[in-house]
Amino acid sequence: MGSWRVTVRNHHRRGGGRPQGRPEGPLARRDDLQLHGRDGEISCVDEAGRVRWRHACAGRPNAAHLSSGRVLVTTDSFEYTAWGHLGPALLLNLDDGALVAELRGERGAALGGGRFVLGLEGYGGFDTWAYDPDGALVDSWRSYGHYVVGSGLRVVETDRRRPTGSRVVRLLPGGGIEHGPLLTDPQAPAPVVLADGTVLVLDAGVLRAVGRDLDDTVLVELLPLADEDLHRFTGTLRRTADGLAVTLVERHPTRMGRYTTHRWALGLEAPR
Repeated sequence: MGSWRVTVRNHHRRGGGRPQGRPEGPLARRDDLQLHGRDGEISCVDEAGRVRWRHACAGRPNAAHLSSGRVLVTTDSFEYTAWGHLGPALLLNLDDGALVAELRGERGAALGGGRFVLGLEGYGGFDTWAYDPDGALVDSWRSYGHYVVGSGLRVVETDRRRPTGSRVVRLLPGGGIEHGPLLTDPQAPAPVVLADGTVLVLDAGVLRAVGRDLDDTVLVELLPLADEDLHRFTGTLRRTADGLAVTLVERHPTRMGRYTTHRWALGLEAPR
């Protein structure tokens, strides 16, 4: 893997701020279609603002994934249940919103040809399942996290355990797993995927690059976190027009409701 380079352009630290909730806007877009979610409903809207269809659901949609003529929508339940606030995952027909299958999972990703993966951690599980366009189970793995489609199917695992066993891995046909680098943070935020397939991971205050072959490099140590402090920090990593934006929101160790927000603007230079 060629070495990406980052430079710290600025860093701000200030009191206040809380971990952000779900972003506003469509859950997913494709061509002239947008998928929207609100309490109890999923809707498909075209570019002229016309509602193509609506589908009632028993919870609050939180994400949608499109693949060919199918859409997979994950939801939160309104009430706390034996599965926490996990709601059903709905596999719908993109043309008319008809229900194809009701599944269970917390996080998903679209593969090609109307196929999806869906995963769940907790409740005794740490699993990913692959489904065909009809909702039939076709493969499964003992892994879960943020899914990266391309160069096979990679996962930035999030096991929520201390000490963590999370890694960046590749899922192989037949339930096999190719193991990559061990992570420090059991709940790393969503990664950034670069054009050459490199995955950038914010791992306990350290920015790491993981290549297509699962080789990894530390790009910059922003705010390395001790294991005993990890539970107090919530991070985000996103691509910007000229680099990367990193945020770490720190909860005060003893004062409820007190937070400190750390923000970095990073320059990003491709390998030569």
